[in-house]
Amino acid sequence: MALTDMQVRTAKPTEKSYKLTDSGGLFLFVSPSGGKLWRMKYRVAGKEKLLSFGMYPDISLAEAREQRDAARKQIANGIDPSEVRKAKKEAQTEQETTFEVVAREWFSRKEPEWSPGHAVTVKSRLIRDVYPVIGNRVITEIKAPEILAMLQKIEARGNFETAYRIKVICGQVFQYAGQTGRTEIDPTRMLKGALAKRKEKHHAAITDPKEVAKLLRDIDAYGGSFIVKCALQLAPLVFVRPGELQKAEWAEFDLDSAEWNIPAERMKMKQAHLVPLSSQAVKILKALHEVTGDCKYVFTNYRTHTRPMSDVAMLAALRSMGYDKDTMTTHGFRAMARTITEEVLHVPYELIEHQLAHTVRDPNGRAYNRTTHLEARKAMMQRWSNYLYDLKSVAKVIPISKSA
Repeated sequence: MALTDMQVRTAKPTEKSYKLTDSGGLFLFVSPSGGKLWRMKYRVAGKEKLLSFGMYPDISLAEAREQRDAARKQIANGIDPSEVRKAKKEAQTEQETTFEVVAREWFSRKEPEWSPGHAVTVKSRLIRDVYPVIGNRVITEIKAPEILAMLQKIEARGNFETAYRIKVICGQVFQYAGQTGRTEIDPTRMLKGALAKRKEKHHAAITDPKEVAKLLRDIDAYGGSFIVKCALQLAPLVFVRPGELQKAEWAEFDLDSAEWNIPAERMKMKQAHLVPLSSQAVKILKALHEVTGDCKYVFTNYRTHTRPMSDVAMLAALRSMGYDKDTMTTHGFRAMARTITEEVLHVPYELIEHQLAHTVRDPNGRAYNRTTHLEARKAMMQRWSNYLYDLKSVAKVIPISKSA
């Protein structure tokens, strides 16, 4: 006899599992734990098989019968419903492991660690150059020659640096796929040396002391925004990246202790960084505090004080002073500090690297923390600031002609 809704609903678990039979091979399997699972018994080529339809009450009696009837039609047409289900599952698995699916998942996990600009760049490279070529391919089936062909097309456009960067991005996606159990091979590892050699790009920087002195005097004489002027005056004194300076918040500063603590989320390497402030740097910040001290950001946007200064504000100021892209960039202040402190002031390399927020390791391979060699770094930063201020203060000697 066919089951009723009442029988299914009131079926109680016992010490042993049991079945409540419906019709057409359909039955309800009741486990000792109380679980109720719809199953169907059928035969294909003389072999008995079982098909599961889901748990009650998620699947009602009427819905279980609909699935049974659909399965019986397949059997009548010589189709094994278990094989159909298996094929659908494999197709779904393949769809879930295409390069694009894995890459988007990887991107969503990494995006919070990146700057907004970097995230936009990575996403646009994937959408423009990678997804159209290998996006719909199952990640385990992608081979090194396919990736190389894709990268060589990018190189053919003259974008050698972009090709290299996309190779790195693809490699990170394959590594993530390996970490999540969806592949065991990273084909980009086989492409070492396969791309054209990149030209090294360096941020333009002034490192000649005489030219540095002129730059510092030009900054002091800058007639534009006071906030931008303060940023340019501070940039040579702190060794930080332009974005770290641009988005500085007053809450990060302790002017009494002459320290700037940059949180990990704002650093490129995602590690908190401590910047000792020289007396000259503190003086600049105190003067700026009179203007933006009530705001969140130290260097506020000229349109609204709720946002930080534009990321091109300092660069535009340098250009207005006559410094083109081949002469000086905002990133160049780091190169200036690194070069002169090592070659002119003979500061130990490790101290400079610490202050540049580069990873420096001890003899056991462990990365030093942000407070390592703090007193020595404080002395270095004050000595560097004194050097710069002495440099720009040297009076020009103008020879007087005999006729005068």
